[in-house]
Amino acid sequence: MSEPKRPELKRLFIETYGCQMNVYDSERMRDVLTPLGYAVTERPDDADLVILNTCHIREKATEKVYSEIGRLRAHKERRAGEGKGMTIAIAGCVAQAEGEEIIRRAPEVDLVVGPQAYHKLPELIARVARKTGERLAADFTAQEKFDALPARAPDGVTAFLSIQEGCDKFCTFCVVPYTRGAEYSRPLADVVAEAQALADRGVREITLLGQNVNAYHGAMGGGVASFAELLQALARIEGVARLRYMTSHPVEMSDDLIALHGDEPKLMPFLHLPVQSGSDRILKAMNRKHDGAFYLDIVSRVRTLRPDIALSTDFIVGFPGETEKEFEATMQLARDVTFASAFSFKYSPRPGTPAAAMMGQVSEEAQNERLKALQALLWEQQRAFNAKQVDRVLPVLVTGDGRMAGQKHGRTPYLQSVHFADTQARNGDIVPVRILASAQNSLSGARAALEAA
Repeated sequence: MSEPKRPELKRLFIETYGCQMNVYDSERMRDVLTPLGYAVTERPDDADLVILNTCHIREKATEKVYSEIGRLRAHKERRAGEGKGMTIAIAGCVAQAEGEEIIRRAPEVDLVVGPQAYHKLPELIARVARKTGERLAADFTAQEKFDALPARAPDGVTAFLSIQEGCDKFCTFCVVPYTRGAEYSRPLADVVAEAQALADRGVREITLLGQNVNAYHGAMGGGVASFAELLQALARIEGVARLRYMTSHPVEMSDDLIALHGDEPKLMPFLHLPVQSGSDRILKAMNRKHDGAFYLDIVSRVRTLRPDIALSTDFIVGFPGETEKEFEATMQLARDVTFASAFSFKYSPRPGTPAAAMMGQVSEEAQNERLKALQALLWEQQRAFNAKQVDRVLPVLVTGDGRMAGQKHGRTPYLQSVHFADTQARNGDIVPVRILASAQNSLSGARAALEAA
């Protein structure tokens, strides 16, 4: 009896922009397309299918997409001259927000797929191949997407796991409620089952993802599970050694979640908690639903329970109406907290958001000066935090080979990248590493004798 015919090998190139949610989405698109015979390539010029997985949060996101489409146009025309095809798909939040305009302006784009529709990629690509003329994919609900996805195919010992999508906070600068929709939390049993499957495939560290991840409220039996209850359930899975989560919102830092940072050893001492501004008036204009004192109280409570916790955050400078005094409040909050790492950006208007129509738009020059000052402070704090690890012995999760022969690469509990001398450790091992030197974005060290970290 002859073997079933295998799908013809095709090349897939995925360019991912923006947040970790998009990284997760790109991984799942790969999982959906692998059974169709697609293999990932690092080169867009020889790909049969190119997907630009876009993000609408950062400045000039749409313009960047059109720039990339322009570069892909030349590859598509060249391949057509060689008798080969190239399908170009635009996915993610820009696709959701600008889909009709992309179709109108860029005829070389074959497919536009919103964030909740990528589980339909096989069907949509088949329609393109049949030349049905359909170039714009309808969107779907988050629940339908998660229910339709195939089993995960992790390619390492760490993995992202999306548990929640959408947001109901409606920060005035943010497009997420309009591109990802209302908050949806996956049922607890579904999340636990996916985490167990990841553990069975050798995953040791899971990072839970959501636009508003700590607002999780998934169905559990006849009731609703809190985010802390979900973390406790995942911590019981044998093989899962480390748990992380992002991105969180200060107002969703519940008492039980804060307590868990002190009680659960598998929950890593790293908390990404965006604050955006140190000015109460600007926070109100942003509709953040908290003030500076509220944020500092959370930081104090978490640090009381877990003194060694590393804190990360997001800042936006130059929000409409921000004065020099209000920017200084942001600088002061950063000094008061001291962050291990941070993301900082200039405010940029996102079409359709309330802030885009606000009076008092801050000049580009002032935004640049403020961002430069803030980043200098944050970078110095990050360097200082890394330097504090020198001479410590830290438990490092081995994730692969290091930069040089005889080295391994791994992550500390504080999410720092480490290259260390060791020839015996295997991927997935957690080994004691003595930190010998620090740099801006990484540490270096050597395998230490077994001792308390």
